[in-house]
Amino acid sequence: MTVHQARRLRRTMTAPELTLWNYLQTRPDGLKFRRQRAVGPYVFDFFCVSAAVAIEVDGMAHEMGRNPERDAARDQWAAGRGIKVMRFRAIDVQKNLEGVSAAVIAACRLRTPPPPSAVPLPAESRGGKQL
Repeated sequence: MTVHQARRLRRTMTAPELTLWNYLQTRPDGLKFRRQRAVGPYVFDFFCVSAAVAIEVDGMAHEMGRNPERDAARDQWAAGRGIKVMRFRAIDVQKNLEGVSAAVIAACRLRTPPPPSAVPLPAESRGGKQL
């Protein structure tokens, strides 16, 4: 059921989700993000597999009724599996995409090893002699 739900959500993304997705799909800083990603019994708005970071864009509905409790339960479930959940208000995504994006990239970088090209090779691998 969750995969079907994720597919449906991909077709009905909100304006703030689309705004953030337009940025994340460019693979900023070499990071790959999935949208409306099913993980266990939940669907996260965006998910960086290599960093185990989930990003949620919360509209006003997340503040109503039992939604805060459900969000907290989801966050606790994710944390128990080593997934960091980042929550941003939809209005903040719309008004401060640069700040939201910077926070997402920084969090992912902290949880992701540097790409192989960024790690210097030992001298012998580059054809030199090891001392």
